[in-house]
Amino acid sequence: MLKVRGLTKRYGDIEVVRGLDLSVRRGECFGLLGPNGAGKTTTLRLMLGLIEPDAGSIELAGIAVPQHAREARMKVGVVPQMDNLDPDFSVRENLLAYGRYFGMDKAAIAARLPELLEFAGLASKADAQIAQLSGGMKRRLTLARALVHDPDILFLDEPTTGLDPQARHLIWQGLRRLIADGKTIVLTTHFMEEAERLTDRLAILDHGSLVAEGAPRALIESHIEPAVVEVYGEGLDAWRRDHAGGVCQRFETVGETLFCYTCNAEQVIDALKRAPALRYLHRPSNLEDVFLKLTGRDLRD
Repeated sequence: MLKVRGLTKRYGDIEVVRGLDLSVRRGECFGLLGPNGAGKTTTLRLMLGLIEPDAGSIELAGIAVPQHAREARMKVGVVPQMDNLDPDFSVRENLLAYGRYFGMDKAAIAARLPELLEFAGLASKADAQIAQLSGGMKRRLTLARALVHDPDILFLDEPTTGLDPQARHLIWQGLRRLIADGKTIVLTTHFMEEAERLTDRLAILDHGSLVAEGAPRALIESHIEPAVVEVYGEGLDAWRRDHAGGVCQRFETVGETLFCYTCNAEQVIDALKRAPALRYLHRPSNLEDVFLKLTGRDLRD
């Protein structure tokens, strides 16, 4: 559904995207992760034909981009970072107006409305004005709007940013339904749990380059130790000095917390029991650990 080869984009002397190779198979959910400034947004805009690359090729839904970007975008649904619903229209009217952008007649759009409203959980809000909707409702409507023309591929740019946990889980439920129905999805997110839950494969970008690609569980198993013990409290520095290179395979100190990456958490916990002033949290390693190992813990602007 999407094939990118040697994709490069520069702004002045800055190379924002550096020779990127990616492919997304039909029916899979593909994640695009990276810290701020990694090149994710530029990559999305390139894929959609909104800006032209300096080098490389893009094929979207079997169509060359940007040469035939308009035809390609007719097969694409987009959920942007920020909701851009028309505040002068009702829920129903937003869906009707958007369908017309894709050349659908009113009867065809009207036939899809009940299914889309049910999908978004907004059947009872069809005639409500946008100002009357909660943030979660607006986000679900934006997702339903992207589906109005039954696209072949969906681009979701941070679809749950700013939502509370309840609204986020409702969005996840809807996305899982789309994935189960065979929709192809390209997802950008800063929520590692979201990527781990939803994506079949993902790519991690940093400074415009691809630093890792694969299934979430495979990346965790190949890049990080299986267990993490987070340690904090009085005497942390002394405990680290005493156990460096011993019970923990790898240490990282972030603020007042020591992250101990290990293949034998029981051994670490046994050592911590002899340091009662310290507190700890034991958990399995996850995608966030991989992300931070590959892209660093420094704050990006």
